Amino acid sequence: MLPPFSNLFKQTASVAIIIGALSVSSIRAEVLLPGSSAKSRLDDPVKVDPATEKVIRSSLAYLASKQAPNGAWLGESGEEVRYPIAITAYSLMAFQAAGNLPGEGEFGKNVNLAVRYLLSEIDDQGLIGDENSGQYMYFHGIASIALGELFGQTGDDTLRTKLEKMIKVIISSQNSQGGWRYKPISHDADISVTVLAVVALRAAKNGGIAVPQKTINDAVDYVRKCFNERDGGFGYQPGQGSGFARTAAAIYSLQVCGLYDDPKVASGSKYLSSRFKPGERWFTYGNFYAAPAQYMIGGKTWSDWYSNVSRVLKEKVRTDDKGNNFWERELDGSSPGPVYSTAVYTMILAMPYHYLPLYQR
Repeated sequence: MLPPFSNLFKQTASVAIIIGALSVSSIRAEVLLPGSSAKSRLDDPVKVDPATEKVIRSSLAYLASKQAPNGAWLGESGEEVRYPIAITAYSLMAFQAAGNLPGEGEFGKNVNLAVRYLLSEIDDQGLIGDENSGQYMYFHGIASIALGELFGQTGDDTLRTKLEKMIKVIISSQNSQGGWRYKPISHDADISVTVLAVVALRAAKNGGIAVPQKTINDAVDYVRKCFNERDGGFGYQPGQGSGFARTAAAIYSLQVCGLYDDPKVASGSKYLSSRFKPGERWFTYGNFYAAPAQYMIGGKTWSDWYSNVSRVLKEKVRTDDKGNNFWERELDGSSPGPVYSTAVYTMILAMPYHYLPLYQR
């Protein structure tokens, strides 16, 4: 049995701590922990209103009702979800976004079970995922992000030991271009897996785990090569056409590496705002990155984005037979199911709570 989690972090005002400078070129900036910029829960004009808070609470109850005894998540009819590791990681982040930690908060028990499940799936080399799925590093990346965020809030030694191994896998899997692909081998790369790797590295570094500066620098170089001058968006790989989810992933990657004021970030933000289309393929996945990216830009950009997405989500939310809120595939036919959609959308609605360190500059 794993030891109980420590409770070193209390979610009050964040403390500004510089954790390292990125000196790739003149545009590189320092990466700071939450609270180090003007972005804080006190000065963000966007607030969670009572109606939205009710939806968040109800959707978390829905997620809790779908959790299996082993800590993973089940589908709508009680069957195991198709991607249990990824779905568990997304659900874990939704609970954290609303202030729940292992044993703390209304859903602290659910968080504890989810963490134990993910930790039990990590092998001796630090890998987690389905080797036969062809998307090994996708699962590894999202699980590393969820556990990295939790480690940053608890400082738990068990998490550190596992997370350090997971981060070493990510570092060793980076290819010569600076990106990552679906398997832990350094042959080629794409923006969707690269963003997961970069965000996981940032989460780990925020918590004090060492990340080589060259790894960050090379990742930034790869992401910037995916930029398209003609429309201001980003492609799946260098030289490919732009898309909503690809652009969201790219500018969020640059931001978590400290390039908040990079002109390509501003360009990508405008691209996203002009292509906010509920119901289109990858809407859910794209907003998982677009929302925090627009949040980091702040001001009217963030206020307008949150207003639009929260309006759409509250219009489309459904209620199950227990009275709990959830989202189906109506907003995005590519979603693997309601548990995934509910986890991502709950996370987005809860962003103004400012609990997750990654959702801040």
